[in-house]
Amino acid sequence: MTARRPTIGVFDSGVGGLTVLKALLELIPDADYVYFGDTARLPYGSKSVETVARYAVEAAHFLEAHSAGLLVIACNTATALALDRITAATRVPIIGVIEPGAAAAAAVSGNRRIVVVGTEATVSSHAYLRALEAQGLEAREKACPLLVPLVEEGWIDHPVTEQVARIYLDEAFADGFREADVLLLGCTHYPLLKPLLHRIVPPQVKIVDSAKSTARAVASELQKLPLRASAVHERRALPRLKFFATDSVEKFRRLGERFLGHPINDVEHVDLKE
Repeated sequence: MTARRPTIGVFDSGVGGLTVLKALLELIPDADYVYFGDTARLPYGSKSVETVARYAVEAAHFLEAHSAGLLVIACNTATALALDRITAATRVPIIGVIEPGAAAAAAVSGNRRIVVVGTEATVSSHAYLRALEAQGLEAREKACPLLVPLVEEGWIDHPVTEQVARIYLDEAFADGFREADVLLLGCTHYPLLKPLLHRIVPPQVKIVDSAKSTARAVASELQKLPLRASAVHERRALPRLKFFATDSVEKFRRLGERFLGHPINDVEHVDLKE
């Protein structure tokens, strides 16, 4: 009898979480994926903790209903504000993006000094700061609110984007953090800027991508599940990919292809009622 492949649910408030899905596909190609983008209700960063938790739990239940055996919260705001609520409300393993990112930064830092860049909401939550300090690292957080709209505009390697990023990073690495040796990307949009960021960070700095570290955490978690060990016996070569969005399917498809790196075909509109 052919073993059932694992189905991994990935949740984000928009398309940024597709960078996490891209990393998952590269590391775990022998799984199927269901992606939920709550595009009608973004941004989450301007909403209360209670509202973010309610939206995230609704999305988690939706993904469970679509056979997800493990959920990835590929949204820094939802991870920072609602991971405990999501975990308590679901029956499957949950992995967020913050703890894996902090662990990866700790693993590669030589001087235990980290700069974290993210959105206003993520930085205001201090979730990365707490996670890094718990591992004995000194961290500075820097909000970079202009980078997300620049990425969504497609200005990945534009001189304006480079100038904006340079201003943010000059401030982040100033004073006592001139010798910091890790830049932790605390937003799922930022991996698209890695080539640009490599050009402007100080020479000693390693860039840690929370998307890739989250994918490694998922791979480790899957090793604990019985179906993971036997899933390799199914000979279907490619994963099934199913996408759901709460707003325009066309916009999700157009923007999402930049983040995922290949065409997105199977997108369905879904309306989660208030």
